[in-house]
Amino acid sequence: MSASTLSSPPRSDEAAVIVPLRRPWRWTSAALVLAAVGVVLWSAATNEQFQWHVVVRYFATDAVLRGLWLTLWLTALTVVLGFVIGGVLAVMRLSGNPVLVGVSWGYVWLFRSVPLLVQLLFWFNFGALYPALSGATPVIGPMTSVIIGLVLHEAAYAAEIVRGGILSVDAGQTEAAAALGLRRWRVLRRIVLPQAMRSIVPAAGNLLIGTLKGTSIVSVLAVQDLLYSVQLIYNRNYLIIPLLLVATVWYVIVTSLLSVGQHYVERYYGRGAR
Repeated sequence: MSASTLSSPPRSDEAAVIVPLRRPWRWTSAALVLAAVGVVLWSAATNEQFQWHVVVRYFATDAVLRGLWLTLWLTALTVVLGFVIGGVLAVMRLSGNPVLVGVSWGYVWLFRSVPLLVQLLFWFNFGALYPALSGATPVIGPMTSVIIGLVLHEAAYAAEIVRGGILSVDAGQTEAAAALGLRRWRVLRRIVLPQAMRSIVPAAGNLLIGTLKGTSIVSVLAVQDLLYSVQLIYNRNYLIIPLLLVATVWYVIVTSLLSVGQHYVERYYGRGAR
C-alpha cells in the first residue's frame, strides 16, 4: 500500500460511523434505584401494619375534610397577607430612607431568628404581658394567635423573596424609565415587577408549599387542622399509623397540585426566555 493511499482523505460518499458513548454504570445505578423503589413499594403494599383498608375508610370522613379545609384556608390567608406585608417591607428595604431601611431590616432579622413555634406560643400567652388589658379585652385565642404568628413569620421570608426578585432586574431598566419621566411607582408596577416575577415565582412556590406543611405546627394550640383532626381520631381508636398515612396522602396530593400550578405560573412569566 502506497503512502498516498494512506494519506488520502475519506470519500464524501462514505458515511461516518458514530459510536455512542457507553455508560454501563448509569444503567447499573438506575437498575439498583428501581429495584430499591420496588422493594419499598412492595413492602408498603404487603405489610399488614399499614392497614390500608383503615386509610381508605377514614380518608374522606367529615372530620378529616374539615381539618383539610382549615389547613388550606390557613395556608391561603398566610401566603396572601404575608406577601402583602413582605412586599411593603421589600420596598422599604430598597428605599433611600435610612429609617425605613432599618425598620425593614430589623423586622426580617427578628422574625427569621425566632422559631415559629416560639412565636405561636408567645402570641397565645400575649395577655400575660398586659394583665390590665386582658381583663378589659378578650385574650388572644388559639386561632387568632395562629393567624398572627403565621402571617408575621411568613412576611419576613416573603420580604426577602420579593427584594431578591426586584434586585434581579437590570438597573438599566429603571434608569431608562426614569429618563422617560415615568414615576417610580409606575416603574415598579409596570416594568420592574413583571420582570422580577420570573425570579420571585419559584421561591414563592417553594414558600407556599412549606407554609402548607408548616401549618401542621398549629396542632400544638389545639387548632383542628388536618394533623390535629387525625390525632383526635387515633387518640380514640389507637390506629396511629393508618391515620398518619391519611394526613400524609392528603399533604402529598395538595403539594403535588400546587407544584403543577407553580409550573404553569413559571412558564407564563418565563415567556420569551430560554
